[in-house]
Amino acid sequence: MLVLSLSSLKGGVGKTSITLGLASAAHARGVPTLVIDMDPQADVSTGLDVPVSAEMDVADVLLSPRPRTIQQAITPSGWSEGKRGHLDVIPGSPRSAEFDRPSLSEKYLRRLKEALARTDQSYRLVLIDCPPSLGGLTRAAWVASHRVAVVTEPGLFSVAAADRALRAADEVKRRLARQLQPLGIVVNRVRTNSLEHEYRINELKEMFGPLVLSPSVPERSVLQQAQGSARPIHSWPGETSAQLAAGFDELLERALRAGQMRRRDRGA
Repeated sequence: MLVLSLSSLKGGVGKTSITLGLASAAHARGVPTLVIDMDPQADVSTGLDVPVSAEMDVADVLLSPRPRTIQQAITPSGWSEGKRGHLDVIPGSPRSAEFDRPSLSEKYLRRLKEALARTDQSYRLVLIDCPPSLGGLTRAAWVASHRVAVVTEPGLFSVAAADRALRAADEVKRRLARQLQPLGIVVNRVRTNSLEHEYRINELKEMFGPLVLSPSVPERSVLQQAQGSARPIHSWPGETSAQLAAGFDELLERALRAGQMRRRDRGA
C-alpha cells in the first residue's frame, strides 16, 4: 500500500484538482484506493460525491484511531456507485481544524499513521489531500505517508512555496517519518503560450531537476467542469478531457512505480 500526500504551502494552486485527477486515474485503472480528506474545507470529499455531513469523518479518526471508528468513517465514493473497496473516502470535516495547530503534539501527529496501520490492507493506494498550510494536519499526513507530491503553479510565489514545502517535508522526515520521500513536484494550471509560465517551469527544473514531474497539467476549463459535477475526468466527454486523463494516468504510473520500488527496497 502506497500512501501519497498531495501538498502545497500556498493556497489556490489546484492541489485538490490534482488529488481528484489521480483518484480518477486510479478508479479508471481499477486500483483499490482510499482518499483521505485532511483539508477542513472538505473539497475533495465534495468532488468525490461524498456528503460532508457523514456520521463519521477524519476528525473522528484523529480523535480515536480505533478499528471500529476507522471502518465507520470509510465511505464509498459516489463514483463507485456505492461499491465499497473500489474508491473509498474518509470525508473531511471543519472539525478537523482543531488539529491544525503548529504545536500539535507528537502523539496526535502519529494518529493518522496508527489509523492506516489498522485499515484494510487491500487498498493499493492511499491519497491524502492536505490543507494548504504547514499545520498539524499536513504534518500528520506526512508522518503517515511514504511519498509527498508538492503541487505548484508556474508563478513566482508558488515556486518559492514549493521549495519551502520540500524543505519542511525533509524536516518531518528527519524528526518523525524516516520512510518519507518526495515523489516530486506537479506543475499545475500551465498555459502553453505563456512566456512567464515557460520561464517559471525552467526555473523549477533548474532548482529541482528530476523532481519536477512530467507531464505538467495544463489549465483547462473541462477539469473544473468535471469536478464541479462530481464526476471523474476520465468519464467526461471530449478530446480535451481525454488528454487531461492521459496526463493523470502518467502521474499515477509514476506514483505506483515509486510504491513498487519502496516494496523492493524493504524486501532487499
